[in-house]
Amino acid sequence: MTEPRLAAVDAALGPLVEARQFAGLAALAWHRGRLVHSAGYGVQDVDTGVAMTPSTIVRAYSMTKPVMAVVMMSLFDQGFWSPDDPVTRFLPEFADLKVFQGLDATGAPVLTPAGRSPTMQELMTHTAGFGYGGAEGPVDAAYLAAEIWTSRGSDDFIRRVADLPLYFEPGTAWRYSIAMDLQGVIAERITGRTLAELMQERIFGPLGMVDTGFACPPDQRHRLAGLYRWKDGALRQIRNAPMTGEGATPPAFLSGGGGLFSTAQDYLRFARMLLGRGDLEGARIISETAADRMMSSQLSPDFIARRWGVGFQNLRPGYAYGYNGVVVTDPPAAGVALGRGTYLWDGMASTWFWSDPEHDVAFVGMVQRIGDDQMPRVQPISQTAVAEALGLG
Repeated sequence: MTEPRLAAVDAALGPLVEARQFAGLAALAWHRGRLVHSAGYGVQDVDTGVAMTPSTIVRAYSMTKPVMAVVMMSLFDQGFWSPDDPVTRFLPEFADLKVFQGLDATGAPVLTPAGRSPTMQELMTHTAGFGYGGAEGPVDAAYLAAEIWTSRGSDDFIRRVADLPLYFEPGTAWRYSIAMDLQGVIAERITGRTLAELMQERIFGPLGMVDTGFACPPDQRHRLAGLYRWKDGALRQIRNAPMTGEGATPPAFLSGGGGLFSTAQDYLRFARMLLGRGDLEGARIISETAADRMMSSQLSPDFIARRWGVGFQNLRPGYAYGYNGVVVTDPPAAGVALGRGTYLWDGMASTWFWSDPEHDVAFVGMVQRIGDDQMPRVQPISQTAVAEALGLG
């Protein structure tokens, strides 16, 4: 169903599937207490031809990060951690972290002891000094050599990361990183529960998110969307998905930064909970204080002015960073069709969402195409279409 005025969203997103930029796309919009847009375009898998719908299961990848933030804020509510705590309080293996300072005359890395431990505040804001590892330099090469995504569990993951250098001194820069994976380990150590158990008990169960977790069970595989990348001018299916693989069973290491499977229907309930400042239909997940902190800027104007970012999420005046996600502080300055206080993030396979308290709007879009330079900019396209359709100023 779609309200007539939301036909503009169909007109904006549907053609992207018709043009074969995506195999399929599912979108949901919530406004002022009711569902105003629900649509699926194309197919979830080109091999089977099964239609894409809001109940199609997708790899959420980095849309796991806001969920991880809520787990951490639930523990914050209970007094288990504070922003000023050193990370070493929970991860003593990080007592001797080194910082990369460049290469010496022989080409060997120069490492010096970190001036101090990263803090929990820095871990929640990508300013702790960690990274992901790509193909840019010696620290990236060290990450790749450590094969952290093959870790045999949380403790093994921490051991491998402890041997890696920081990209910079804690608190001096912003870099997209494994910080949310480290948060997951910390949450497990604080509670003695696995991350899967914590998310189920504290978020998915209370919110009724019945199809969200760290695996897509065999009896639900028929609902799982195929994963694609753009190559040689066309979509090509990826048979072995990065990080999640086949996903039939949970991996040995549960990634708080990118391990979840979900649906548009489920994730909309999460987005609506953020609209409710931690509450959905009487289910209080985190306190209003915790929700407000998570969804407000946690970086100084100086940090924002340096315009760090990743993918479509480029920090800039008006487009700041809270805990594990972007916060819009000044829509005109940011150049976005969103309300002040909007919290948003996206995922590696081009999933995206936002929760806009000013306009009481929550939106979720699910596709499964690994992001690239040729990707249609679905986030601003959908944001503008929703704002115009609903008459949001």
